[in-house]
Amino acid sequence: MKSNENQTADGITSTEKSNDYHIPVLLIETVDGLNIRQDGVYVDCTFGGGGHSREILKRLGNAGKLFVFDQDINAKQNLPNDDRVVFIQQNFRHLQKFLRVQKCLKVDGILADLGVSSHQFDEAERGFSIRFDANLDMRMDRRQTLTAADILQTYSEQQLHKLFEIYGEVTNSKTLAKTIVSKRKISPLKTISQFKQAIQEVVKGNPNKYLAQVFQALRIEVNDEIGSLKEMLSQSLKLLNKNGRLSVITFHSLEDRVVKNFIKNGSLEIVEIDDVYGSKPKSSLSVITKKPIVAGKEECLKNPRSRSAKLRVAEKNS
Repeated sequence: MKSNENQTADGITSTEKSNDYHIPVLLIETVDGLNIRQDGVYVDCTFGGGGHSREILKRLGNAGKLFVFDQDINAKQNLPNDDRVVFIQQNFRHLQKFLRVQKCLKVDGILADLGVSSHQFDEAERGFSIRFDANLDMRMDRRQTLTAADILQTYSEQQLHKLFEIYGEVTNSKTLAKTIVSKRKISPLKTISQFKQAIQEVVKGNPNKYLAQVFQALRIEVNDEIGSLKEMLSQSLKLLNKNGRLSVITFHSLEDRVVKNFIKNGSLEIVEIDDVYGSKPKSSLSVITKKPIVAGKEECLKNPRSRSAKLRVAEKNS
């Protein structure tokens, strides 16, 4: 991929389009983290273009098995012709349920790349990117009903304020929310261009960066990304065999905080120090990556979206 053009808000340059559905980030590091056994059972929670899955298959023997999840039906076109692979068109928040349907109760490794697929950014009609004009959709799973336009039209000013503050870390989120509520009374905010025009007077700093934060917040809310992540992590503890590995790539601080704390505590809950013994219960997970693994200079040049990626790996103790 070329890297000599200015980067857009969704992380790629205007000329660095690729025929690839999605370039896998931290490919070797992530799969290395799973410590693949040839006869093991593994899950790729975010199949996408299938890059991580293909690397897993290279290391699996004939007796191995790989279950791949993706809520976007378009990802199915990337399936390899391999009997060891089972495709499940579902959000990974339903991980345990649909593995049980496949009579799979335990696995040796779970991988999740939480980044949005390049393919989704590059399909104008999906409404993920500020580079195009399209309906404000942003649904990863088109079977669901809630869209970004619905959120902008129906959420209260307070809901919008908190949404942009927490999910987008937008500095003037209160002003932005007030502007949206005011503008939608005059004209509906159904398309990207309508929305950008409506809020242009409150855009702060670099417009591309600002809009990227706003779009990120909307996307997270539309797809309940944090809720889905928490459910997947919680289920991973029940699914992993002893010494099974969890390998997760995050792309923003909110996701990374959830993953970091989950691995540290072995729980989504805050683990309190025991009043009597002055210690915390031992986590059911061991931290493999003391610090998150990030992309090197060469990978960042080839794939600018890898710049914000952080990989964390943990191992199930018992």
